[in-house]
Order: sequence, then C-alpha cells, then structure tokens
Amino acid sequence: MLTSKVVLVKCDSYEEARVYEAVEQGFHLLGGVTEFVKSGERITLKPNILVGSNPEKSVTTHPSVLKAVGKLIKQAGGDVYYGDSSALGKCEGNAKRAGLKEAGDEIGIALADFDNGQTVSHREARLVKQFVIANGVMESDGLVSLPKLKSHALTRLTGAVKNQFGCIPGTLKSQFHVKLPDPGDFATMLVDLNTLIQPRLFIMDGIVAMEGNGPRSGKPKKLNVLLFSVDPVALDAIACRIVDLDPEYVPTSRPGEEAGLGTYHYENIDIIGEPVEMFIDEEFEVVRRSVRSVSGGRIRKYLRNRMCPRPTIDKEKCTLCGTCVSLCPADPKAVNWHSGDKSNSPSFKYDQCIRCFCCQEMCPDGAIDIKTPLLGKVLFR
Repeated sequence: MLTSKVVLVKCDSYEEARVYEAVEQGFHLLGGVTEFVKSGERITLKPNILVGSNPEKSVTTHPSVLKAVGKLIKQAGGDVYYGDSSALGKCEGNAKRAGLKEAGDEIGIALADFDNGQTVSHREARLVKQFVIANGVMESDGLVSLPKLKSHALTRLTGAVKNQFGCIPGTLKSQFHVKLPDPGDFATMLVDLNTLIQPRLFIMDGIVAMEGNGPRSGKPKKLNVLLFSVDPVALDAIACRIVDLDPEYVPTSRPGEEAGLGTYHYENIDIIGEPVEMFIDEEFEVVRRSVRSVSGGRIRKYLRNRMCPRPTIDKEKCTLCGTCVSLCPADPKAVNWHSGDKSNSPSFKYDQCIRCFCCQEMCPDGAIDIKTPLLGKVLFR
C-alpha cells in the first residue's frame, strides 16, 4: 500500500499572524498552495459550523484558520468561497455568530449556497448511490475541508471524513440517521460522500480542540496543532493518535481504507513537520471503546436498550427549549414530552431511539449526555 503524508505544524494561539505563518508552512511542506489550486479556479472552503457559536467555545473551526487558508488560496489566484450546512438555522446566520462571516468579509471571500442543493448520483459508492449536495459545493472546482478536532458520541471523533456531512443541506442530514441507524452503515455513507466530493485538501484545526461531551457541549482543550493531508482517513488516524484513541474505534476508518479513500494504519502514514509525540495528550477525554451496532431484530433491540449507551437528560441543566424534540429524526420521536407536560424536561422512549445522538449533539445547554446502562457496564467493562 502507498503511504500517505500528514503534516503537523505547531501553533499555540489563534493570533492571526501566527496562524497564517503555520498554515503557510503546512502548505509548503505539501508542495505549496499551487499544488491544490490553479489561477482562476473557484474553491470552496468547508469549515465545521455545527451551529453558530462563539469561537472561544471550540464548537466551530476558528475564524483565523479560515482567514489564513482563504488568504493563501486567493494569493494563488483562486476565487474563494466558504460555507457549511448546520443542523439548525441558515448558513449565513451561523457563520455570523461563529465569527466566520466577519473573517470572510475582511479578506473578500463570500458565502456559498449551502442551504439548497441538487441531486447527484454516485455509482461507485459502496452503500449510498445518491446524495443531495449543496449548490456551493457543486458550483466549485474544488473543495478544501477545514474540520475541527472534537470528541463525538457516535463517531468518537468528528474530523476530516465526517466534516463533509455538512455538504448535505439542512434537515436532509437527519434522514440518513433514520435510514442508516447502524454506526457502520452511517460511517460507510460518510465514506461514500467523501469519494463523491473528493476534497483536494484537509486542514484540521486542533489548536484548541474539544473533549468530553462533544461536538457542541464539551470542553475546550489546547492541543496546539494544525494537521494537513490529502488523505482524510490518515488525518483522522493521526488525530486519534494525538488524543490517545485507537483509530479502529472510529467507524469511518475501516470502510474508508476499504474504499480506497485512505489509510488508518500508522505504518502507512508518513509524519512531516513536527513529531506527533510533541502533541499527544493521554488525558484527552474521549470514549475509548468501539462503537456497537444498533441494528437487528426484536431480541437484539431488547438487549440493546438495556446494554448500549443512550442519551440521558440532566434535568438541572435542561431549560425546556425543545431543541432535542425538534431534531429527533425518529418517527415516532424517541425524545418528547410524552406526558404532555411541557413544564418538565422531555423524556426518552428508548425502544424508539435509534442512537443517532442528534439530541445530545445539538443541545444548546449541554443537558444531554451519553451514558451506558448498568448491564452494559458489567458486560463490557
């Protein structure tokens, strides 16, 4: 198997000049910006904008990273746009709240259309043969992906491979959780999405990552690193190494390698720039166990509900906003005011829960966490 290159550049702050220097160095170690863009090409930058949030909370790709990458591609002659489809709200509003619109305006790059899309066939896909892809992606000559290194309940980490999920407009994303409740199938879909879009480069913001109850309600954690690669599977694998997580636990690793998207085996990855040992954080809070299947018949479903991790609501933190209810893709909804009393927190019916963790992912108050039932703790400890 051919080796993949992952560049690691130390960057210990979001000060704009420092980030620009680090991004420029990363491009240089991969052969320069012109390896990825030709003059006159329309290039779309795809940051992680899970939801409009203050950049200090580490929910989104930091504006200084977008700014540095945008500047360098513009200097190479690229016509640069940016955007992401968030789970809640429109692209422009979320970009504004995350400080990304201000950054884009300052360097003269415009928002692309991520709120609307068009249907695209993918005959070579392993599982999903058709996607609706945002117009901002379809209208570009190439995509540069700017993921944020964060913990994630469903995929353990949200990184380079998963970042392209935001190329699917709005609520269409939730349909995949319903159609593909098994984490392995969901991961294969993400791989198919990447082999369809084929981003030219991935630059991961790990300067300040997110640990714990990610990808929205976790804690910022300084890792002081930017990661660069054309191989998203390898990039995620090295991110795993940095946070002391076995890449086998990330469900996109194996199908990604099998599909030819990249490699997650360390012996097939060349580290360029700083040594990875400089950044390893064994105390990073992330779930260090494999993702368990949630598909199967009645018996398996019965056992799943008594053993597998599931979302739980902290009533002390819950503000009764109803975000979890509105975003639950299950039909009927697994989380709801089942009693009809909206003066108390919503409750779960776990036999209806597909374990997509959308409720936990998008709770604005960090009131939902993922916990393993006692039987599961005993059997899988």
